[in-house]
Amino acid sequence: MLVPLIVLMLGLAVLVWSADRFVGAAAATASQAGMSRLLVGMTVVALGTSAPEMVVSTMASLDGIPDLATGNALGSNIANIGLVLGITALIVPIPVRFSIVRRELPLLLGATGLAGYALANGNLGRFDALFLVLLLIFSLWWLFRADAPDAPDARDTDAGEIPDMPLPRALAWLAGTLVLLAVGSRAVVWGAGEIARGLGVSELVIGLTVVAIGTSLPELAACVASALKRHHDIAIGNVIGSNLFNLLVVLPIPGLLAPGPSDPAAVGRDYPVMLALTLALGMLLLWQRRGRIGRLPGALLATSYLGYLTWVGLASLGAAT
Repeated sequence: MLVPLIVLMLGLAVLVWSADRFVGAAAATASQAGMSRLLVGMTVVALGTSAPEMVVSTMASLDGIPDLATGNALGSNIANIGLVLGITALIVPIPVRFSIVRRELPLLLGATGLAGYALANGNLGRFDALFLVLLLIFSLWWLFRADAPDAPDARDTDAGEIPDMPLPRALAWLAGTLVLLAVGSRAVVWGAGEIARGLGVSELVIGLTVVAIGTSLPELAACVASALKRHHDIAIGNVIGSNLFNLLVVLPIPGLLAPGPSDPAAVGRDYPVMLALTLALGMLLLWQRRGRIGRLPGALLATSYLGYLTWVGLASLGAAT
């Protein structure tokens, strides 16, 4: 039990340190490349923190278990809104810019609707996957086309200090700290899993709690670090961007590599929860488009995620018995 505990603590320490450096490098990249921090959050940070989900989906599809890949995409989106955004807002309220509502929110809502259409017939095929990938290409084109560098008032001290480093160094820090984020999250998952097994917790509960939360740790660490450093556009951009990548990159992977029937629970249980949380996020952003996502909405989002985990856990236990 001692070794897993040490690994868990070291993993958490690596996560905290690397997330802080990762966010600083992302902000420096935005400044040096003339990109807004919102775009960096939705592309560089979101793609980086979604890399574990992409690897898991690819391996699962190649191993002949595409349902794991589908559940990974839907479950990660639920965790990003309920757990990641909820906890981040609980720690530091997140200001919302109107440009997010005007440009990025419609893309997320469109991707969510298209994903539902692809899953509706209970079969995720190559045509569905290619359609999602085409929307990804359009989304990236739209984001870069509509992007504008941060306004002067977004670069003042209230927006957070931007590290002074050249672009090659910033990109090197991005790559290095991304690797550390992945290593740290893996260490946390392994250490917590071993401790849970030592305490007699079932593998099912471990999968529904430790592993599910562990795969969202990079997003959580990056968002909390961004909010604490007052790079709020990176934080909210990471959540929206990660969800876009999960729907338009992670979800198509099983359709491309292992097309076929999907688990009915994905359509009957998990997708409706993801849709409800996405719509709730949309209404929250519309309501707070010139305000901020405060601690009360954050608490409601986090509570909804805990409720979802409880529902899935009880349903799985019922199916096992």
